Amino acid sequence: MPYFFAYNDRQFVRRGQIVAATVVGAGQGTIRVNSNRVGSRHGSPRISCVILVLVIDERYSRQILFSPIGREGQEKLSNARVLIVGCGALGASHAETLARAGVGHLRIVDRDFVEFTNLQRQTLFKESDASERLPKAVAAKNRLAEINSEIEVEAVVADVNNSNIESLIAGCDLVLDGTDNFQIRYLLNDACVKHGRTWIYGAVVSSYGATMTVIPGETPCLRCIFDEMPDAGSAPTCDTAGVIMPIVTSISAIQTAEAIKLLVGDMASLHGSLLQIDIWQNDWRKIKLSGRSPHDSKGISDSESLHDHKNVFNPDCITCGKHIYEFLDAENVDFTAVLCGRDAVQIAPPKPTTIDLKTLAANLAAVSEVKQNEYLVRFSANGCEITVFADARAIIKGTDDPTEARSLYARFIGL
Repeated sequence: MPYFFAYNDRQFVRRGQIVAATVVGAGQGTIRVNSNRVGSRHGSPRISCVILVLVIDERYSRQILFSPIGREGQEKLSNARVLIVGCGALGASHAETLARAGVGHLRIVDRDFVEFTNLQRQTLFKESDASERLPKAVAAKNRLAEINSEIEVEAVVADVNNSNIESLIAGCDLVLDGTDNFQIRYLLNDACVKHGRTWIYGAVVSSYGATMTVIPGETPCLRCIFDEMPDAGSAPTCDTAGVIMPIVTSISAIQTAEAIKLLVGDMASLHGSLLQIDIWQNDWRKIKLSGRSPHDSKGISDSESLHDHKNVFNPDCITCGKHIYEFLDAENVDFTAVLCGRDAVQIAPPKPTTIDLKTLAANLAAVSEVKQNEYLVRFSANGCEITVFADARAIIKGTDDPTEARSLYARFIGL
């Protein structure tokens, strides 16, 4: 990509920021500051003479030509910070789309590592990631650096729970749901409503998907629609029904389009709906969410038709109506989770902690063959494969019994 000399002595900028400037020999344009000779004021670099910059119009030129975004919108994308919770099928698609669009900072949080079964639908990952058992957040960061080296990607290998969700959303303009379970979505809803952070719900299973944009104070929240979590075993999961790539890309496309609209400030173009799609049956359903119109419904269950409901804001909603955050403020949190489609259980310590992986590997060497990288330790015991992360979480593969998983965790990790 070409470099040009440019100048702009009226703005205060930081390295990496997109600014309007005069490009010598090319006229006015949008540029990204690459290096400069600066004076300073209040700690911010000031372009006080000719600077060397990287012209970014070439990368984003087609997107800038799209009038709802334009140059001003591209600047906003460059300066935006987005949290993606979960980097499986949906999260990987979200991350790639926003990275290619030029969103300046992505924080990707995921608790898991890459496996070969992921490669059918999780587009950021390759066979070597699965062979090395790289954490998904790390593998995603590595791949995104190859796609767009101009943006910042922060990889967080962690389980999202009520002890860390508020710190994870801090400083972010927007939150995208890439998770695979309702418990974390209800936690996300609590945290985002409490802090006034917009988030975009999305879910896929089999050939079915759903999505909704939640703007606290302006739209219904998740618990206005689904006031209680589905009963255990009442809804299909990827373990029982599978999932196909076309529904992943369809729902992710809607979620990321909404994200870009929000980031560039085009609020009028938001779909303002709860959308349900069955991509195999060619069934698209839409319910218009008209904001704070009273309604006596207690919510919409997964099994109910969207056509039966309108104006679904619930003024008695426990989260956005009464501001009670049950999932965020829960004192007794279950730190054991059966993982969707994995024949595996995750165990997490009740309090945040770290573990010395080298010491753990040395201790385990007497009882099992141990494989290790800088992010995790993996070994086998009692017919199960156990993977331990630096935050002391473990994924026990080969059982879906939480009691057995907790027993193995206590025996070999001991926290």
